[in-house]
Amino acid sequence: MNDGVKINRGLLGVYFERSGVSDIDGARGELSYRGYSIHDLAQNSTFEEVAYLLVYGELPTADELENFDAALKAAREIPEPVYDVIRLLKNGHPMDVLRTCVSALASLEPESAMAGEDAFIKSGLRLTSQVPVVIAAHEAIRNGREPVEPDRSMSHAANWLWMLKGERPSENAAKLADVDFVLHAEHGANASSFAARVTVGTEAAMHGAIVTALSTLAGPAHGGAAEDVMKMVREIGTPENAAAYVKSMRKARLPVTGFGHRVYKTEDPRARHMREGVRKLGREKGAPKWYEILQAVVQAMKPYARHGLNVNVDFYSGVIYQLHDIPEDLFVPIFAIGRMPGWVIQCVEQKRRNILIRPLTLYDGPEPRVYVPLKDR
Repeated sequence: MNDGVKINRGLLGVYFERSGVSDIDGARGELSYRGYSIHDLAQNSTFEEVAYLLVYGELPTADELENFDAALKAAREIPEPVYDVIRLLKNGHPMDVLRTCVSALASLEPESAMAGEDAFIKSGLRLTSQVPVVIAAHEAIRNGREPVEPDRSMSHAANWLWMLKGERPSENAAKLADVDFVLHAEHGANASSFAARVTVGTEAAMHGAIVTALSTLAGPAHGGAAEDVMKMVREIGTPENAAAYVKSMRKARLPVTGFGHRVYKTEDPRARHMREGVRKLGREKGAPKWYEILQAVVQAMKPYARHGLNVNVDFYSGVIYQLHDIPEDLFVPIFAIGRMPGWVIQCVEQKRRNILIRPLTLYDGPEPRVYVPLKDR
């Protein structure tokens, strides 16, 4: 036994690598991508710009953005056999269907196995465009409709809503979806990004790493907060019930969904941008009560802020999706749409300085024992 070994369960506080992508200051509640504040990016940049920044390290020039955007739009298609897979699995959970389709794409697109960095990045960016196509196609097929063809005149976010709903989104709705993707695009060594890096560490291809990331994101402890917030809001029902709900949850020592974060000790810096979006979209959709309930919960939770229980980004995301009449089982797949560039660049960084990620576990089982043959047991 090595009783002197310190165990950092969950690898809490352990630095396993250097990264030049995102910087998170949990104590101050700050987040930046490649040195740019998340606030500046959320207010001034598009998802396409942010994806370029994450993958290539700099904000694009007008020409670079035009070429990058054209490449993303050109990749908004999936092979017909993938539609067959979706039809076969139409009754499955959207995350299961998405994960299976990414695996299928690895088999159907031979270039996905190419080993060079350029091909590796190209595979990741192609998947960035294909993931929303798969999700929207599944939503259509499971409801007895034909999938909506992508519209290459629309932005990444607007086209997602178009494929999902079959109607052109309002400018405000498209902008809010875009901001949502920007805010979720990258977040350091979170569970799914770390899992993807572990996969790349074995010299696996990009598709395999994204399958790993999707599998990890599907776990409710990682990607399920937005869905749980919407369930909470429905349970509360009216703003007047929020204080009593919070009091009962705290008395029972149960968590209030959407508060607290593994990293942030103050308010999640991404939350403020979603808060205003919920207010505006709620007014546009004629459903302001959802925003009012959320704010009543925030007010009721203020006494607990000193304990690090502050609003996180998913507190508002679920209500935004609800206002779009998006089914709750699509909330986590939407998270995946936004996170794709972050997964891609985390995988690229791992590939550039690759090393097999192989931590240790401290054995605490039985002491050495004498083997007893089966006939004598």
